[in-house]
Amino acid sequence: MNMKFPLALAACAVLASCGHAHAQRRGDQIEVLVQMRNGRLLPLREIERRVLPTMGGAQYIGFDFDSDSGIYTLKFLRNGDVIWVDVDGRSGQIIGRTGN
Repeated sequence: MNMKFPLALAACAVLASCGHAHAQRRGDQIEVLVQMRNGRLLPLREIERRVLPTMGGAQYIGFDFDSDSGIYTLKFLRNGDVIWVDVDGRSGQIIGRTGN
């Protein structure tokens, strides 16, 4: 059996799943914008403005956002340890913290 066909089929499956992931990400971005415009979700910059001063000099690495729950997870580094801070995107309140 020619190996080109199964490889091409596998490549198509991977590309199709990547396209779906990209479309989902784009849909999440649009949903976040709509929620921010309607005042139901705080912008990332506001979340950062509230949380960064509480981190005692830890280096801010970046964030993740879960559009289903509306939770921002800010990531920090201090003395080689990673710290995750979960923040409610609606209220701006810190709701959890992991790490030192």
